[in-house]
Amino acid sequence: MARHGAGTLVLANGLGFPPNNVARVVVWEWLNEHGRWRPYTAAVCHHIENVLKEDARGSVVLGQVDAQLSPYIIDLQSMHQFRQDTGTMRPVRRNFYDPSSAPGKGIVWEWENDNNSWTPYDMDICITIQNAYEKQHPWLDLSSLGFCYLIYFNSMSQVNRQTQRKRRLRRRMDLAYPLTMGSIPKSQSWPVGTNSGHPCSCQQCLLVNSTRAASNAILASQRRKVYSGNSNGTLAVRQSNTFNGTVLWSLGTTPGGGTAKIEQVRSANGVQVTTFSRSQSAPSHTQLPGQNNLNRPGTQRVAILSTRASIPPGVPALPVKNLNGTGPVHPALAGMTGILMCAAGLPVCLTRAPKPILHPPPVNKSDMKPVPGINGICRKTKKKHLKKSKNPEDVVRRYSQKVKNPPDEDCTICMERLVSSSGYEGILRHKGIKPELVGKLGKCGHMYHLLCLVAMYNNGNKDGSLQCPTCKAIYGEKTGTQPPGKMEFHIIPHSLPGYLDCKTIRIVYDVPAGIQGPEHPNPGKKFTARGFPRHCYLPDNEKGRKVLKLLIVAWERRLIFTIGTSNTTGESDTVVWNEIHHKTEFGSNLTGHGYPDPNYLDNVLAELMAQGVSEANLKD
Repeated sequence: MARHGAGTLVLANGLGFPPNNVARVVVWEWLNEHGRWRPYTAAVCHHIENVLKEDARGSVVLGQVDAQLSPYIIDLQSMHQFRQDTGTMRPVRRNFYDPSSAPGKGIVWEWENDNNSWTPYDMDICITIQNAYEKQHPWLDLSSLGFCYLIYFNSMSQVNRQTQRKRRLRRRMDLAYPLTMGSIPKSQSWPVGTNSGHPCSCQQCLLVNSTRAASNAILASQRRKVYSGNSNGTLAVRQSNTFNGTVLWSLGTTPGGGTAKIEQVRSANGVQVTTFSRSQSAPSHTQLPGQNNLNRPGTQRVAILSTRASIPPGVPALPVKNLNGTGPVHPALAGMTGILMCAAGLPVCLTRAPKPILHPPPVNKSDMKPVPGINGICRKTKKKHLKKSKNPEDVVRRYSQKVKNPPDEDCTICMERLVSSSGYEGILRHKGIKPELVGKLGKCGHMYHLLCLVAMYNNGNKDGSLQCPTCKAIYGEKTGTQPPGKMEFHIIPHSLPGYLDCKTIRIVYDVPAGIQGPEHPNPGKKFTARGFPRHCYLPDNEKGRKVLKLLIVAWERRLIFTIGTSNTTGESDTVVWNEIHHKTEFGSNLTGHGYPDPNYLDNVLAELMAQGVSEANLKD
């Protein structure tokens, strides 16, 4: 079995940065909900390092290098990843590895997940696997790293020792992680002084700067109390309850040398106090316990205390992830303030986020009633049946008319001038349509090459309809690519927030996993269906029933769902919503998908209209 060799994590001087004049590979990582540090990609790490060189106290917008990370910002002062739309904060760290290790060579080891896509291993596991691979070991046991897996290099597979489940793994080459020399300047550790130059005026920076200003003032006051409050040289820090009794500094050697120890005592007023002492006096540059360092190593993460501190009177309670905006403190401001106050050693209690009420109280089947004015309580869709006699040329000619003297402007499909031939000349040939012919759509009047319209139709659902690429006007009956499934609807004897004067219409969508058809992104490949059955809610009033009728039409036209990439999880080849929003929260609106929402019914009617589903489609 391979052991850690040249690729082991370097924690020189115990401070998380390399010694002077020694080259090290930099890997930025974030802490997930399972307590594991997950590496950012090499491209993202290069981007963070570039921002770090320019402004060690600034913020890194991850969406500038990876579109999938567009909601995320890293605050280099607090060393936390911040999600703008939810206010979620996650710790990040900057780790260093030997240049000869896997990240220094741009080698990535990945395992195949249940979605047939590839997931990279944690960096320490990746390095261990690469070391064994280079030493030509036939197999590797990951139990020393806390995982019950065996790696077999001959078959390039991973086997669970308990379940014997086998997964594929692969080794691929990617961009090498950035290289750095020497230590990090002291100005890059938290807290720091005032920024130089003109301050940024974006909302994120204003939020961060206002939080820092308040926290730095409190920190200065706390420092005076810490150094003047004890005559025996012991630093007394009131334990924060933010992390349920977790101390944010490590046991062991202090920055100034000597042995550090942490003790818990009770003060005269009954408040639990954590004392930090060492065997020799601290120099003037000693870092306070809890102070956040830019390069905090993984071994200095946490030291769990046996008991939880009581919350003294007057400790501020900051609501975190209170997404409905009803709390007294903005969620992002609350989270950042709590982190900074905790880093300063100040007491703070972050209240638990309220849980969304997704479902109503249990309802007996006898209490579920059909919706008046709608036949039945269920609609099913089967596999798509392609309509015959829908020749592309016939469809294009049906909804357009020839233009004899086209204007000298661009065709927005091929981006060639309308007075010249279509960009599809030589690529697409139709006997009845010449590449220089131009047509004008009947409703909106937008003009395109007729050959371009044919190409657009062939690239779509081929259902006999056209949609103007400029104004989205729909010609004919638009259908979608929704996979087969079932839609149920009934009335339950409960009221939605904001609609207390009526009962509730519950819609239940159930779409099973299956194989993609010819109209889907990857024909013949499996697709997943997560979170089904999905429950959605409408008020049982006149407008709510009208929305339900239109949703039934959209369902029958296969417009409610499609197969694509999930915006939430990033999973590809899975069933996702198709631009018609639904309310999936019954008794709250913490995620924005619930009630009260006085504009929802009007908004969803507009979304249905954009898909070509309107009141004109309802049968009397």
